[in-house]
Amino acid sequence: MRRRDFIQVGLGGMMGLGLTDLLRLQGRAATPGAHPTPPTGRPVNCILIWLDGGPSHYETFDPKPEAPSEIRGQFQAISTAVPGTRFSEAVPELAKAADKFTVIRSICHKDPNHGGGNHYLMTGSPTPVPVACGAFVTFHPSFGSVVSWQRGQNEGLPPYVSMPSVTRSGGPSFLGGKYAPFVIDGQPNAADFRVRDVVLPSEISEGRAATRRNLRATLDGMKRYTDRLAEDPAVTFDQYLQQSVDLVLSSKAQAAFDLGHEDAKVRESYGRNDFGQRLLMARRLVEVGVSWVTVNYGGWDHHTKLFEAYKGDSVRNMDRGVAALIRDLDQRGLLDSTLVVMLGEFGRTPKVNKDAGRDHWPHAMSVLMAGAGCPRGAVIGATDAKGYAASENVHRPEDFAASLYSKMGIDPNQAIHTNTGRPVQLVNNGRRIKELFA
Repeated sequence: MRRRDFIQVGLGGMMGLGLTDLLRLQGRAATPGAHPTPPTGRPVNCILIWLDGGPSHYETFDPKPEAPSEIRGQFQAISTAVPGTRFSEAVPELAKAADKFTVIRSICHKDPNHGGGNHYLMTGSPTPVPVACGAFVTFHPSFGSVVSWQRGQNEGLPPYVSMPSVTRSGGPSFLGGKYAPFVIDGQPNAADFRVRDVVLPSEISEGRAATRRNLRATLDGMKRYTDRLAEDPAVTFDQYLQQSVDLVLSSKAQAAFDLGHEDAKVRESYGRNDFGQRLLMARRLVEVGVSWVTVNYGGWDHHTKLFEAYKGDSVRNMDRGVAALIRDLDQRGLLDSTLVVMLGEFGRTPKVNKDAGRDHWPHAMSVLMAGAGCPRGAVIGATDAKGYAASENVHRPEDFAASLYSKMGIDPNQAIHTNTGRPVQLVNNGRRIKELFA
């Protein structure tokens, strides 16, 4: 591998790739048998909502109203659409939609650092070495990259999309930069929002772009000296360029990326803010066949002023947007073929600290899962009376990963190979969470 390619793959795995870079790497790797056979049956697509920093299980899906005040915090527990199930009053919209999704209250692990916890819950594999809190690491391929590797492209659409950035461990690791996500950054709630690399420049009409493509095809049809070579280096270039042009000129893709085509009432239901509109775009993307969409929503590391933060816009936008996404998918008949997952790297400490915050706590956390056959209105597992630790039906991140891959039609027990040929278990001793498949 040339030095430039090595650097590009490394940076691509950490930061995501532009469309042209992503397709170029895919083109270079396009050899017979390079892509595994796609899973059989109707494909399930996934929207992963990543609450970076670690949301509090107390202030979302696992309140402890009977615990002492220094543990239960300032919010009350409220009834939900499911009799007997209570959430925090900080998430009233999700409480109303609780009959459409499952909450798992008993996933836990032992890594209290952001870097390690992020890696564990984004890949299903613990880090082999201690990782600092702020580190961007992917020792093991992320869920999105594995799905991209297994599924490949669908009608030219990128199989793995991340908005507005890549999570700390959302990269492809040894699978290679060609399976890094296509990143959609920017502010989708803005009137002039455009997806980079995909939307035609305003000064070039669709007809003019098609004419230019036809002109290039004519020129390429001329006899060239390089045609005598057994392997023409231009072939790879043509492959990724053609894919790029097809995506730019595809009415299907353009409609998915253009939120202006969406009904105003639907846009309003998600919330006219960037997070809500990213969720709406995620729905539009899985609707046209994108296999995996990650919506990265940071700012959940509340060591100070947690209760003040949970009364603010970030939590309100999350509550409204995710509830709207689940309802919208259900109304459109897409929930059966779309898996919605929301989680962070861990929960928060039981005791409120001196700064009115909660610290890192991997021993208890809550995970939301909806669609793709997950039971509606279910609560799986439990924490103890004070929320210190998962105490019933306890599961590891490996179990979560095995369940997620199984929902996506991917065998979690298969061995994958590193770039040096070493076999690695996709999920090491993960057990499917049986209640998700009831």
